[in-house]
Amino acid sequence: MAWIILLLAGLLEVGWAVGLKYTEGFSRLWPSVWVGLSMLLSVGLLSIAMKSLPAGTAYAVWTGIGAAGTVILGAALLGEPLGIGRVVCLALILCGVIGLKLVS
Repeated sequence: MAWIILLLAGLLEVGWAVGLKYTEGFSRLWPSVWVGLSMLLSVGLLSIAMKSLPAGTAYAVWTGIGAAGTVILGAALLGEPLGIGRVVCLALILCGVIGLKLVS
């Protein structure tokens, strides 16, 4: 169950990271509210997951999901470039996340 909670926390991290772009420096109310709630929920779920997972593993997986998801959604939603170098780096992040899961 802790891994599912951690996955949800990571997905919420992606939500707030991408959402920051839409807040326009926190000058837009509803995107800012979404980002704030997503941040609180993401960190709250991370904290719950860390009750039964090693802190280093949980944090690395959380940030890995956030980083990879943000790059992917940045490309899909915001038109950010997704060249071969970025794809290779994403693959390395995902390998690290999967490796941490396997050894935990």
